[in-house]
Amino acid sequence: MALAASLFLRQSQSLVMTPQLMQSIQLLQMTHVELNQFIAQELEKNPLLEIASGDEGGRDGEQGGEDYALPGEDRGHAEGGGEDGFQPDLYDSATNGSAGSAPETLDGGLDNVFPDDAGPRAADAPELIGQWKSMPGGGEDGEGYDLDDFVATRKTLRDVLNEQIPFLLPDPVDRLVAQHLVDQLDDAGYLQGSTAETALRLGKPMADIDRVLYRLQELDPPGVFARSLSECLAIQLKAKDRLDPAMAVLVDNLELLARRDFATLKKLCSVGEEDLVDMLAEIRKLDPKPGTRYETGASEAVVPDIVVRAAPDGTWHVELNAETLPRVLVNRDYYASVSSRTSRDSADSGFLNECLQTANWLTRSLDQRARTIMKVASEIVRQQDAFLMHGVDHLRPLNLKTVAEAIKMHESTVSRVTSNKYMLTPRGLFELKYFFTVSIGSAEGGDSHSAESVRHRIRAMIAQESPDAVLSDDDIVGALREGGVDLARRTVAKYREAMNIPSSVQRRREKRALAKAATS
Repeated sequence: MALAASLFLRQSQSLVMTPQLMQSIQLLQMTHVELNQFIAQELEKNPLLEIASGDEGGRDGEQGGEDYALPGEDRGHAEGGGEDGFQPDLYDSATNGSAGSAPETLDGGLDNVFPDDAGPRAADAPELIGQWKSMPGGGEDGEGYDLDDFVATRKTLRDVLNEQIPFLLPDPVDRLVAQHLVDQLDDAGYLQGSTAETALRLGKPMADIDRVLYRLQELDPPGVFARSLSECLAIQLKAKDRLDPAMAVLVDNLELLARRDFATLKKLCSVGEEDLVDMLAEIRKLDPKPGTRYETGASEAVVPDIVVRAAPDGTWHVELNAETLPRVLVNRDYYASVSSRTSRDSADSGFLNECLQTANWLTRSLDQRARTIMKVASEIVRQQDAFLMHGVDHLRPLNLKTVAEAIKMHESTVSRVTSNKYMLTPRGLFELKYFFTVSIGSAEGGDSHSAESVRHRIRAMIAQESPDAVLSDDDIVGALREGGVDLARRTVAKYREAMNIPSSVQRRREKRALAKAATS
């Protein structure tokens, strides 16, 4: 077969992921904190972007820009002091003559009568104004004051321990060993490192390391520097003078306590039923993680993205939370003034046009993001109307495909929208993914049930059981089948363990022990 050159014409389709399309997809799944960080970065790079201030008096009083909710707004600037240029200050100074020198000749100062209304005070040391913002005269009209400079920061666990160590250990060598042990603490206050490794690293005998460790276990909060849960509880009981021999045996056998094997515990501790219940009450009052009460890192409060309220006509009013929607504006006045001074062929003009395109794309992307979140949230509210009216028992099974088909979008888009987004409802604050649960078949062939509502039923049945009638997993399966829920025993056990509910044998032991202690 001879080789020959030929020319063919073919038509094909392909999906091209442009950088802007990829960025729009990322914007869709960002939380409001991540979105604000991204917009802050764009503001630094793009001179045409700006954020509308919150005190501009709403949309009617705004003077410009495009925001993603109303892309058609343009920015203008209001100028002028008074009507026809009238300036009251100039008029007063012209008619009063030497009125400006009156406070100097007469006692017209307000310092001694109204200190808050007094005029600006001169700085005591003008050469130090740049170093001391709190000095009188250092700032005008409150400028220069930073509220964060006056707010006390929360102490961490290491800060609290480092404040106590110098008073506990006067020897500098012991303080050095203590600092190494402090560095090995986790967020809960437990010692993660090995004392043998610390002794080898510092070249000190094991006895010295153990001696310093036992001294550090006397610090507040009680229970720090423990190497296990048993040791943590023992340190706290010792601080309360409650670590008697019986309590020590109980702390050393926490695995029996986890299995609710009260009969074996009574034999080991040599105590009666009532004494054992009192000991268990003491254990419950202790803190298994003493270090978590202190600041471990920056924590962000959950802010709802969607707010759902009941409407007067019996429906639900769904709206986006304005606090989570940054109002990005495009300053077209600045673009017009700069572009008029640059030639079309210059590099500055190309950079300015690129900034304008990026700014317009960002406003459109934010507008599309807000509309998509609103569509998904409205459909979720429509699907879960019974839950909003009557509670978790009426939560319907729902999947991404159902919502995607209703709003005519792809499932991946719905998945991105529901990631890390929260909805504030009359029933509480929920993540959007909470409303998407697995469907469980009905025992009578009726409507299917939501997995979350089934878990709620299991939790309610166990909470209402009596010591003489503790429900087993088979009993729960039978009760659910009578209620129209077809569920296997292994699924009930899986749901129960996921909710940290012990087995029926362990619950029976605990409930009977508490009942005997209450009647004795």
